Amino acid sequence: MSQEQPKRPQDPIKYGDVLPVSGDLAQKPVTPEDAAMMQSAESRIFGHTQPGGVASVMQSAATRNEQAGIVGHRDVTDVTADRGVSVTETQVPGRRIITESVGGQVVGQFVEPTPVQAGLTGAVRESALTIGEALEATAHTVGDKPVEQSDAAAIQAAEVRATGSNVISPGGLASMAQSAAAYNADCPREEEKIKLGDVLSGATAKLPADKAATRQDAAGVASAERRNNPDATAIPGGVAASVAAAARLNENVTNVM
Repeated sequence: MSQEQPKRPQDPIKYGDVLPVSGDLAQKPVTPEDAAMMQSAESRIFGHTQPGGVASVMQSAATRNEQAGIVGHRDVTDVTADRGVSVTETQVPGRRIITESVGGQVVGQFVEPTPVQAGLTGAVRESALTIGEALEATAHTVGDKPVEQSDAAAIQAAEVRATGSNVISPGGLASMAQSAAAYNADCPREEEKIKLGDVLSGATAKLPADKAATRQDAAGVASAERRNNPDATAIPGGVAASVAAAARLNENVTNVM
């Protein structure tokens, strides 16, 4: 005679199961209050919750966790209570960059092109996002971050790919970034360190040449950033993340080669 097997409690849906997060947050169950905070943040930027977006994913996970009795309706994750959730908008010429963060970690970043009317025909033209524009976006998203060697390496890789030349221009972005990283390494006071925003503001004008960002460019920049980071990871919202976001947008733009 078969015996009825005891029911196993449902496993919680953790942040690491549904979002690209790491560390302590990845092991935390998604809670209803966290999801509500992200819904509110998305609504402030978009006017509504994005279908299939971060808030929607969090809400679905939180609902299942609540129905399973794993979390309560008013529960908040300690990491998000500490560091919050956010959706920020950065305006660049012809585009806006949206960055979504949970507990201080970037979980989503994408670029929305602003349509440009072409003459009197009413046709809409979309242009590709360049590497220089992606670097300018970095100045907005993590502009207060002190420049480190991993940032300088990523900026150098981005400049090489934008210009098609391995020669580093004196006074150019890569040169400035390397100097900033060297200065910051010996600077004991955090407030006196050179920030990414100081180097990357107006990046497009500082590059002798520029090009549309591609998936290959994004991979090369990410590799340089990871190789020069002691943790062997890319910086959330940093240079590699911005170039990758630009490359993803450009895959949907017909004039990217």
